[in-house]
Amino acid sequence: MIQSYKKKPILADDYDAIIIGSGIGSLCTAAILSKEGQRVLVVERHYVAGGFTHVFKRKNFEWDVGIHYIGEMQRPNSILKKLFDYITEGELKWADMGEVYDRIIIGEKSYDFVKGVQHFKEKMYEYFPSEKEAIDKYVDTIFKASKASRNYYLDKAMPSVMSAISGGFMRSAYHKFTDRTTYEVLKSLTDNEALIKVLSGQYGDYGLPPKQSSFAMHASVVKHYFHGGNFPVGGSSRIVETVDPVIEKAGGTILISAEVAEIIVENNQAKGVRMKDGKEFKAKNVISGTGVIVTYNQLMPQAVVKRHDIYDKLQQVNPSVAHGCLYIGLEGTPESLGLPKTNFWIYPDDVDHDTCVERYVNDINQPFPVVYISFPSAKDPDWSNRYPGKSTIDIITLLPYDKFQQWEGSRWMKRGEDYDVLKEKIAQRLLAELYKQLPQVEGKVIHYELSTPLTTKHFVNYEKGELYGLDHTPKRFRQKFLRPRTPIKNFYLTGQDIVTAGVGAALFSGVLTSAAMTGKNIMKKIMNG
Repeated sequence: MIQSYKKKPILADDYDAIIIGSGIGSLCTAAILSKEGQRVLVVERHYVAGGFTHVFKRKNFEWDVGIHYIGEMQRPNSILKKLFDYITEGELKWADMGEVYDRIIIGEKSYDFVKGVQHFKEKMYEYFPSEKEAIDKYVDTIFKASKASRNYYLDKAMPSVMSAISGGFMRSAYHKFTDRTTYEVLKSLTDNEALIKVLSGQYGDYGLPPKQSSFAMHASVVKHYFHGGNFPVGGSSRIVETVDPVIEKAGGTILISAEVAEIIVENNQAKGVRMKDGKEFKAKNVISGTGVIVTYNQLMPQAVVKRHDIYDKLQQVNPSVAHGCLYIGLEGTPESLGLPKTNFWIYPDDVDHDTCVERYVNDINQPFPVVYISFPSAKDPDWSNRYPGKSTIDIITLLPYDKFQQWEGSRWMKRGEDYDVLKEKIAQRLLAELYKQLPQVEGKVIHYELSTPLTTKHFVNYEKGELYGLDHTPKRFRQKFLRPRTPIKNFYLTGQDIVTAGVGAALFSGVLTSAAMTGKNIMKKIMNG
């Protein structure tokens, strides 16, 4: 049953904009358009709004499904901080994770990523005293890539004619970084494979190991966290809770349990959406934040897709990695259990990242190529007010979609004994990794459950249970169709597919999409706000 995010809505038949999906890109686009005086309808097929920023509750616990840490929030003039303040009217608050935001654990050795660029460099010098020059060059290269990205993304918001004239020039500087893999760039700076493995220790934040990922993607993640990590006070559900009033104030609504069957297109112009229950909503503009693969394969009339040769374009991109997350509930406060705020990235020490992934994809009984452990209850200063005497931990790893494909079409929570046995085996392996790092929590776990790629597909509607939309290979950054404007009049895209992976990038997509739609300098408004 279609329902409002908060209460029984007063629905109109016509809107200024309809946005499909309620991920952070959609929410940001909706909030900006609302502040421009537009009435916006956000439709979400799930019974919870927020996309990867939503939480779920079970057994007197709650877990954040996608937000584990955000950078730049302690810098008042950073673009992302200004943007979050703009779309939430300053109501969303952030907690600093402290000095060490990420700990890279390779075998028995660990390496702390500390906040502050100079502090980061000095810490790396301690670990690799003979690699000072390479570390300095590495940090410089990260900043050069970031600087070059600005015109690349500015081009995405430009009208098609202007982009055709000057876009090649605007993109060229960034392509020097996008066209090379992370490993190629790091290898050009140092021959020290141990240092390369440590510096690429956050690759799980975008899903591709160093020999496959574009260095541009790597650089954007690294720079994003140089000033530390932050977590939303009150949990990530606070994001939609603080954006919703901004949309509502302009007469808009977020609808949940509201699945779109098809985008209505007449004479190559988007006119609205037809819902699964047959109801139609009309709008001047329609925006999809559901990812390009789902948008064009499931929602757009196939005759329209064929007319614009979009199928050929989709062949140039691939879904990103699928994953599993073990959600753990514990008896005891974060303080009594000694839970850190620091994220753990755990890797085998015998081979490089790419080899670890390759052998695991071929046989998931091999060592996990990456295990990421996050402690959300320790990061959120409001946690114990909501859940006294309780704690939570999230553990994430790669889970190839094809290992679960035989259960496609089965019902969530009712996929059969073989599926449950496989899940339990993986869960126990992940718990063993946790107990190795924090032996004091063994015996304190009172609930755990593992999501699989099928879980992600069920709730987020990504076809292969992918976590980061499209793969961030060098080739991906050459796809000019990954931009807000589409060949269909009044139809736009938003979300991480038109920028890159992660909450910060998806948030920024909202700026690009709203700027493309309105023709206004939205960023200037935000920075001056």
